[in-house]
Amino acid sequence: MVTAQSLIMTFTNILKFRILFLLFFFYSHAVFPQEANKEGEKLYPLRTIIDLFTKEDTLKISKPDSKNHLIAFPTLGYQPANGFTLGFISQFSFKLKPENKISLLSGGASYSTKKQILTYLKNNMYVNNDRLFFSGDFRYYVFSQANYGLGTDIIPWGAEFQDFDYDAIKQPMNYNYFKFHETASYTIFQSFFIGAGIHFDSYSNIVDKNLDAANEKYTYHYTYSKKHGFSDKNYAVNGVSINFIYDTRDNLINTNNGLYLNMNYRYNPQTDLNKHESGTVLLESRYFIPISKTNKQHVLGFWAYGQFLAHGQLPYLNLPAIGWDQNSRSGKGYIQGLFRGTNLMYFESEYRFPITKNQMISGTVFANATTTSDADRNLKLGEYIQPAVGVGLRILLDKNTLTNFIVNYGLGRDSQTFYFNDGEGF
Repeated sequence: MVTAQSLIMTFTNILKFRILFLLFFFYSHAVFPQEANKEGEKLYPLRTIIDLFTKEDTLKISKPDSKNHLIAFPTLGYQPANGFTLGFISQFSFKLKPENKISLLSGGASYSTKKQILTYLKNNMYVNNDRLFFSGDFRYYVFSQANYGLGTDIIPWGAEFQDFDYDAIKQPMNYNYFKFHETASYTIFQSFFIGAGIHFDSYSNIVDKNLDAANEKYTYHYTYSKKHGFSDKNYAVNGVSINFIYDTRDNLINTNNGLYLNMNYRYNPQTDLNKHESGTVLLESRYFIPISKTNKQHVLGFWAYGQFLAHGQLPYLNLPAIGWDQNSRSGKGYIQGLFRGTNLMYFESEYRFPITKNQMISGTVFANATTTSDADRNLKLGEYIQPAVGVGLRILLDKNTLTNFIVNYGLGRDSQTFYFNDGEGF
């Protein structure tokens, strides 16, 4: 459980990051002072990293336009669960009419130093004069990832933490993952949508590397699968959903102002590859508050979501876990999939701020917390909470959509992670 000593250690780490942030903040404002007049946008037009290679007299000093925009480039990236990756990413943003909201299609493919093949295509699109909203997540992974057990008590608090070692609970796995999720929602009044979706999740060719059943050396995945009647080699969870969405965000790629609420109920019937029917509930909110009248890039962001098993049973790899949201951005500070459980709740807050006057470079400071439960051990949500803090840099790639290339450093409990990606965390 949480002790006074462990809380002091955690808040000491948070204080270090606050001091680092304040030094960074005052330095940036000393070198790049912000103008406090209404003409600031004209005096200091946006500049992307690409503009460094463009002649000054060809740059337009104007507000972002409303045309369609395509970004595509090779990338060398890093995520703790994947190692270094080499591949490409692309993003196509568009508005069917200038007054419409921005819609987004993004995709990519990469190969990692852990011999993973990662391909994805995602969409968040407004069509028919913003009356219809489509949201999709398609992936095919030839994947490897370690399991660490269920519940956020896998990292102890108190004296036990002094001797804690991640390797002692780490159980590596290989598997292939196919995901096809798509929801379509129709507006019934301003900013409020109701809709339905289809969801397919398939896990195949599962290789549990630490499993030696003949010698009674069992793993988390094997023990859970046998207890609940699932195969430990292949399974799938397919279902349909109903969803309710409220969305007032000004820009879904890089939001400066607005509120997003999503409630999704998904029903998964029993099939040959899914031995139990189940129902799950997703609740999510994202709230953005601009805190400057002269530069809208000063933003406080809040992200909270919960995934809950309403009834039935889910196979192990389909249980909610950090890093498996649509953009794979939750749980910064810890490796993807570290915290997994029957239910999950996650909260993150972030302050985004410009560093250069032209907003080519900006920064973030963030903090998050995760709690998961384990029904088999009667471990409840909130009994163990695992925090993390971090800082990040942003480099502007597209001034029209405010798309950034991001670099994040997260610090969890005895855990450090770096992330390279495009687009904001939420």
